[in-house]
Amino acid sequence: MYYFIGIKGTGMAALALIMHDLGYKVSGSDKEDHFFTEDPLVERKIPIYPFDVNNIKEGMIIVQGNAFRDDHEEVVRAKDLGLKIYSYQEMVGKLTKMFKTIGISGCHGKTTTTSMMAHVLDSIRGSNYLIGDGTGSANKENEYFALEACEYKRHFLAYSPYYAVITNIELDHIDYYKDIDDVILAYEQYANRAEKMIIACGDDPYTHSLNVDKPIFFYGLDDHNDIIAKDVEFRDDGTSFDVFVEGNYYGHFDLPLYGKHMLLNSLAVISVCYYERIDAKEVSKYLKTFRGAKRRFKEKEIGDIVTIDDYAHHPTEVKVTIKGARQKYPNKEIVAVLLIHTYSRAAKFTNEFVDALNLADKAYVMDVYVDRKEDI
Repeated sequence: MYYFIGIKGTGMAALALIMHDLGYKVSGSDKEDHFFTEDPLVERKIPIYPFDVNNIKEGMIIVQGNAFRDDHEEVVRAKDLGLKIYSYQEMVGKLTKMFKTIGISGCHGKTTTTSMMAHVLDSIRGSNYLIGDGTGSANKENEYFALEACEYKRHFLAYSPYYAVITNIELDHIDYYKDIDDVILAYEQYANRAEKMIIACGDDPYTHSLNVDKPIFFYGLDDHNDIIAKDVEFRDDGTSFDVFVEGNYYGHFDLPLYGKHMLLNSLAVISVCYYERIDAKEVSKYLKTFRGAKRRFKEKEIGDIVTIDDYAHHPTEVKVTIKGARQKYPNKEIVAVLLIHTYSRAAKFTNEFVDALNLADKAYVMDVYVDRKEDI
């Protein structure tokens, strides 16, 4: 029995779903408040309990969520019983060795790129996937494992990817990383864990500075890249482009998505598919049916008003979300409402958030939301 302490966390819920799908008995505990991640757990009949020391029993294997410290009552009980305890990233790391893992990292675009990768690979050949929006699925017979690999506190160094994908590098998680050089070093360490190759966005200013000892291939719009998108058209019904690999035509692609960032995310997926010798027409077919990740550019219409919900928590992400809205709705007024996560991020990136919000016609900023302990 695998018991998850903090089973409603987005990563933990996805991991619990995967372990269940692989045939293991799974249960867990969390706060009693409803959270969207518990719905698929309930659908799979995975038991969820309120926190209680009596939940912890002999013979369990514990997966400890990163939000819960060693002095948590259930963790203390597990240690008293001498139970095996894995961190979230340690448990995921074990899974990465069981499948051909595509680890997708980057300051921005991880969730969408992982979701897109999972959709395409699962549709063509079958793929397991763990996505940071709480989505997880697995089958023992699948060859691939599409994994969102988060850089926070260097958690992704617990993983053993076949492909290490890097969408971009930028300073974030400033409660842990001291400067951009520290971030670059972490990505170097992660990239060098790749078994086959590294696939990175070559349009990013920092990816070319990575000191790696594995083959690295770059994708993007600039001509110096190995995988290049050309003849790009940004329209109000989506984005179309041709892809060339090392000067050779690979295929034509149409995305029902908006913004340069979505084009770059798709190039990461296309690059992996190319090196896996998947026919471009198959890749194009399933990219057309991708509808986005949870909480990423999710639209609702209220009369003549269109609301767009996007988990854009960094100034760069705010910019690309507003630009995507402009592409799809060029004749509408764009009003941005921003909820910043953590005081440290608000203080560090104040000017950058201002620059991003200036891309909108009007902007409103809500009170800062704190989702983990920090010094104020």
